Amino acid sequence: MSAPVYKSFDQSLAEFEDIAAAVAPISVEELKARIAKLQGLMREEGIKATYLDTSTSLTYFTGMTLGASERLHGAIIPVSGEPIYISPAFEEPKTQTLIQIEGQIAVWEEHEDPASLVAQLLCGLNAEGDSFAFDPMTPFVFSSAITEQVGDRLKVRSAKAIIAKCRQIKSATEIAIIQAAMSASLRVHKAVWQGLREGISTTEVTDFIAAAHAKLGMRHIFAAAQFGEATAYPHGVPYPQSLRNGDMVLIDLGAHIHRYCSDITRTYVFGTPTERQRELWMLERQAHRAAFNAAQLGTPCEEVDFAARGVLTDAGFGPDYKVPGLPHRTGHGLGMDMHEEPYIVRGNKTLLEPGMVFSDEPMLALYGQCGVRLEDIIYMSDTGPVFFTEPSPSIDQPFG
Repeated sequence: MSAPVYKSFDQSLAEFEDIAAAVAPISVEELKARIAKLQGLMREEGIKATYLDTSTSLTYFTGMTLGASERLHGAIIPVSGEPIYISPAFEEPKTQTLIQIEGQIAVWEEHEDPASLVAQLLCGLNAEGDSFAFDPMTPFVFSSAITEQVGDRLKVRSAKAIIAKCRQIKSATEIAIIQAAMSASLRVHKAVWQGLREGISTTEVTDFIAAAHAKLGMRHIFAAAQFGEATAYPHGVPYPQSLRNGDMVLIDLGAHIHRYCSDITRTYVFGTPTERQRELWMLERQAHRAAFNAAQLGTPCEEVDFAARGVLTDAGFGPDYKVPGLPHRTGHGLGMDMHEEPYIVRGNKTLLEPGMVFSDEPMLALYGQCGVRLEDIIYMSDTGPVFFTEPSPSIDQPFG
């Protein structure tokens, strides 16, 4: 391996600047268009209203971000008309400051039952439809209480399908934000590679990643650093490690800009790779490329998984989820959530469309030995798949 020009983490941090401030956020006009699309889907399904809890779907449709707590706080999106925001009474002033899409605020006091308030609002809506739908991320403690209060006055449904139809097709603005986040996180990846030294701990690496994302103006989400045998495990090991010469290195990280995530994994060797390490790395790269090539417009999501898995199976790994091999799906959608629709997994027959965004990460895991995962995010353009970030060209020069 041609060693990178060493640059300490402190040197890299000094070179980073806030890039997030220059990235345009989602406009109010786009938020309104999202609500209109949701309302159109609700109308087709006979849904009178959709309840959004404190999830990213609330942010996606209204621009409002709320923290989850034991107090019910969210919004009702009627099939027509403005949102109705639900707020604890003492939080109303704060809720007012967060509103980007005009609508009324319905409040409840500490001694009152917020589920009763939501049920009254749902049943009292002057709107078409015989049912209401829950954001699938609504906690059971809220959804069950609201359902009980509604009784047999309205049918209860999940809003999972109609929300996915909106969120899994990204706009040009969303693609631009994700591109900015991905490009910035790739810079962090390269800085990790340049700053590795024998004896460095995984904790030092993950602390640097968090600091680097912050310096770039991003909201850090997670960082995983795995050395040697620990690279075999998709989600790492629950203890710190120290880097040794010849170790396989797996770094996975993510952060967000305007709530839109990055997610990139790189695997390489600290020192000179063995022939076996090269062989495994190249096989992973072939599976990664096979997934990309299979991701054509109109292709079912599961076919992308089949293509990547087939490369590894043909090489004698697996089959299916057996290890040594690929123990998980090939990819997941990415947007305001790190993992969202569409999932690149067997059984998902959703057809790929322009605007879909998902990961390409068919990991090759050999428990007790090592693992290789190369993860890049794909978006579907009008003509086919495009990577947000340039894939690793080689195990020797993972960043070109």
